[in-house]
Amino acid sequence: MATTDATTPVQTRPESPWAPLRNAVFRNLWIALLFSNVGTWMQTVGAQWLLVDEPNAATLVSIVQTATLLPALLLALPAGALADSFDRRGMLIVVQAYMLAVAVGLTVLTAFDQMPPALLLTLTFALGVGQTLTMPTWQALIPELIPRKQIPSASALGAISVNVARAVGPAIAGVLIARAGPEFVFGVNAASFLVFIVILLMWRPPQEEEHGTPERFTSALRAGGRYVRHSPVVRRILLRTALFVVPGSALWGLLPLVANTRLHLDAGGYGLMLGALGVGAVAGALIMPRVRQRLSTNQMLTLSGVLYAGSMTATATSTVTAVTLVLLIPAGVAWVAVLSSIGAAVQLFLPAWVRARGLAIYQVVFAGGQALGALAWGVLADVVHVDGALLVAAAVMAFGALTVRWLPLRDSRGMDRDPAEYWPEPELTEEPDPQDGPILVTADYVVLPEQRDEFVAAMRVVRRTKLRTGATRWGLFRQGEHENHYTEVYLVPSWDEHLRQHYGRLTGSDRAADEYAQSLAQGPANVTHLLPADPPH
Repeated sequence: MATTDATTPVQTRPESPWAPLRNAVFRNLWIALLFSNVGTWMQTVGAQWLLVDEPNAATLVSIVQTATLLPALLLALPAGALADSFDRRGMLIVVQAYMLAVAVGLTVLTAFDQMPPALLLTLTFALGVGQTLTMPTWQALIPELIPRKQIPSASALGAISVNVARAVGPAIAGVLIARAGPEFVFGVNAASFLVFIVILLMWRPPQEEEHGTPERFTSALRAGGRYVRHSPVVRRILLRTALFVVPGSALWGLLPLVANTRLHLDAGGYGLMLGALGVGAVAGALIMPRVRQRLSTNQMLTLSGVLYAGSMTATATSTVTAVTLVLLIPAGVAWVAVLSSIGAAVQLFLPAWVRARGLAIYQVVFAGGQALGALAWGVLADVVHVDGALLVAAAVMAFGALTVRWLPLRDSRGMDRDPAEYWPEPELTEEPDPQDGPILVTADYVVLPEQRDEFVAAMRVVRRTKLRTGATRWGLFRQGEHENHYTEVYLVPSWDEHLRQHYGRLTGSDRAADEYAQSLAQGPANVTHLLPADPPH
């Protein structure tokens, strides 16, 4: 029987790790994204190769990674707001067309030897912008393509895609650059975007009826931030992501130095080390369904953190290449176990209206943790050497794994995350303009003394639902003139924002919290909408 307790494993029959691939649309899009990920890593290697003979080559080569990751830190939340406001398939098509144009320009200019470092880094940044726009949009589409029970497997398949691309892309790029030059690598990357566009054009998703017009961009940004700020489940997911990714980034960031200075390997040897991590990632994705049967999510997070810390410790102390390769495999297993579990948790919890924005914030924490963590461990490695930095990172990782006991990932499997339109239609004497605001909503309740404490506690849960879905301020007050009378007051920026609370933002879990609080009062609440006395429209 399945449970919804985060401290116990799920005892249902394990879902096949390949189950999402039975869905033709998901399978085609996943293959296209895998091709695109491989192309991205090939593009990175090609860009770095073009810079190796430049003055200050070490700095320029490292900036290639910065140019690729920086857009995720700067633009992920705006990308999520766009993906939640517009048709996601259409947005993916437009973004892939933009990336195709950039990649073709990069290919042509490189072929004609017209690619100075500044332009190369600029175009690399432009491709990073496209990747930033793609990821939250794609991840937000996944729950619309497959059943909820397959989302953990889909998340694991996403991790496989990234890690296989990380392992295979540089190796393919090295061969192609040696035989045909970097412009051929850039051309293959351009082709990957064209494939993605063709598959998206072939897909015809069902049309869904929508209430109202798309959210305004700035309003959508603010709403996404409010949702995460007032969602304890999402905040805990982000915390656990940071506690794993920041120390975990040391291994990825310092692995080239381990290969070069500790094991005295060339680029091919470094590729083998990346391949060992990729093998571990694929193995982790394959065993995850059965592991989830035996371990709860939090037990898996703890075990994976300890396993990753042990692998980093062994990598820091091993001087034998074959031994190091074997010891890197558990790190790949742990990496995919944690990230697939956390990725599935955030996808399962976020409601459709804010899913891309929530995933974008998750992407900021993930990419930022990797980028800033790798920088910090690199600086530390200059002081205490590579092995010392890895040992410190391993200690931090182990400590973070132990904190799962006090800061566990909150389980949301038993929560109803489907949209729930249960508020009654507002009955006003005149229809306000959508942009009129702010709107003050009051709800009067009659609560008997013996129900008071329970009612106040229940309303604290209601408070979070109102703040997550649009309210900027909320309060609960006792009326001084009437005994046992309580008034709930909350402020919404505009009438349009309040209507979105009525139509689509609330979930089944929000409804359950609302109805429980209502059950503690004597009869339904008396709701009043206070509009601006002098509206601007």
